[in-house]
Amino acid sequence: MKITRLFDFLEHQLRNSPRNDSIAMKKNGEWQTISTNEYVNKANAISRGFLKLGVKHGDKIAIASTTNRTEWNLLDIGLQQIGCISVPVYPTISPRDYAYIFNDSEVKFAFVSDSDLFEKISSIKAEVPSLVSVYTFDHVEGAPNLNEIFDLGSDAENQHEVEAVKAQVKPEDLVTIIYTSGTTGRPKGVMLSHHNILSNVIGSNPRVPKFPSEKPKALSFLPLCHIFERMLIYLYTYNGIGIYYAENMESIGENLKEVKPDVMTVVPRLVEKVYAKIYDKGASAGGIKTKIFMWAIGLVENYEPFGQQSLSWKIKHKIADTLVFKKWREGVGGNMTCMVSGSAALSPRLNRMFWGAGIPILEGYGLTETSPVCTVNSMSKDGFGIGMVGKPIDGVEVKIAPDGEILIKGPNVMMGYYNNPEMTKEVMTDDGYFKTGDIGELHNGNLKITDRKKEIFKTSGGKYIAPQSIENDFKQSRFIEQIMVLGEGEKMPSALIQPSFENVAAWAKEQNISLPPSREELVKHKELIDLIQKEIDLFNHSLGHWEQIKTFRLTPDEWSIEGGQLTPTLKLKRRVLMEKYKELYKELYGRYAGE
Repeated sequence: MKITRLFDFLEHQLRNSPRNDSIAMKKNGEWQTISTNEYVNKANAISRGFLKLGVKHGDKIAIASTTNRTEWNLLDIGLQQIGCISVPVYPTISPRDYAYIFNDSEVKFAFVSDSDLFEKISSIKAEVPSLVSVYTFDHVEGAPNLNEIFDLGSDAENQHEVEAVKAQVKPEDLVTIIYTSGTTGRPKGVMLSHHNILSNVIGSNPRVPKFPSEKPKALSFLPLCHIFERMLIYLYTYNGIGIYYAENMESIGENLKEVKPDVMTVVPRLVEKVYAKIYDKGASAGGIKTKIFMWAIGLVENYEPFGQQSLSWKIKHKIADTLVFKKWREGVGGNMTCMVSGSAALSPRLNRMFWGAGIPILEGYGLTETSPVCTVNSMSKDGFGIGMVGKPIDGVEVKIAPDGEILIKGPNVMMGYYNNPEMTKEVMTDDGYFKTGDIGELHNGNLKITDRKKEIFKTSGGKYIAPQSIENDFKQSRFIEQIMVLGEGEKMPSALIQPSFENVAAWAKEQNISLPPSREELVKHKELIDLIQKEIDLFNHSLGHWEQIKTFRLTPDEWSIEGGQLTPTLKLKRRVLMEKYKELYKELYGRYAGE
């Protein structure tokens, strides 16, 4: 069969590599699997149910789930088959962002996983005229449930209607709108067609390694509302790989041992957490065990994958592997062929150590606007490099603009931003390349990311942070004169804050609080820090949890045009401020001078 629409991948699996565990999730302590055949039947039931409900081709349906679960897949395919457009949204965004996204895309129905999300979205339902109803996956008192759609479609009498509508769905049809933060913080709706994402799956497929297992499995935990994990779900389906959903971040260790996956996607933050646990265990073992552990780590700190190693090193490594690294591999299930890392830069040192321990990590690069993969490393010498994100996938062109910006052309490049043709035009060159906003270099065809052109940044967990929007919110406080949000590649956002010294003095007088006369002492004064913390807590409530400021430092001097910290239009000179306060930055993330 010719695969031209995303739902064709499931039909391909049914014909070529059907599984008893096509998708699986853990519920009430037990893994519940859905076979390929059952997957197809349930998706068809959803399609039939929606048609009976009056849902039409082109209707927008939102999906939000606290964790990855099989209902997401069934709903996704069921919607695609009748030409609906999914609007996947993060469960942690603010009600304000939900209202904006739902109104902008004119969402007709929303499907959510649980009672908390039902309450959250119900709270803004009155603000969204297009929203007819909010359904849940879990049983929630007073809420319509996904099972009602299944019940509507339980009778196959209108399956011929589903088949007729399916036949009308074209590769170039819009299949999903994914909202991603812009530099102003206003979400942008990235429009992706069947062909955009399908071409990305087919183009990435040659990079899929050979798995020793006859029936390979993938463990999935990155959000399905993110195009990276979603595209890989289609890739797994295409390759007949069973998909198991981790319960949550805390349970990944347990789930790895239960599922024994051959592959999984990660973000640098997860790799950092895994390594931290490994290191803590090894460092606290005591005596000879700790010495052996430290020796083994030292052996692979500078490991060069595909490099030539001396015989003496190989002998030492064999010993280290038996005593130390074998346990690392057992900790990730024992069958891991590779991990694929995206969303943010991975520490080269960590990457070398995991490769040296027999757990290869392949870094890739992409954006929501490119469906998402542009480049990815492969398990071969010429297609891999530490600190690199690999060569372009099949069908994708990468070139570097004169100013260093990475430009992308290919069938994976989005249709455009929903309801925003002006912004779409801004990010495209005259000859059809997408401007990524990232700076990079090509080394023998391998891409290296060197900087960001945009102010928007990512944490090590792969979450986008739009600092200007957050800064504008916090500057509503009368005690915060200026604020710079930081955290590129770090675990969480933090901030440098210049207090409003005038208002702080007035507050102290009102409260009969004695403050030190020196500003250097003042910014370390407990009562002022507590005051600013209360303000931070107040404004954090309106942000998604990954955007919330977790720690901050106060600066003793005022930021000004004259001082060089602000532009004539009063914008922050971020690099100037970073250089000026580099020691405070180290404090924010628990580092020390000289590191």
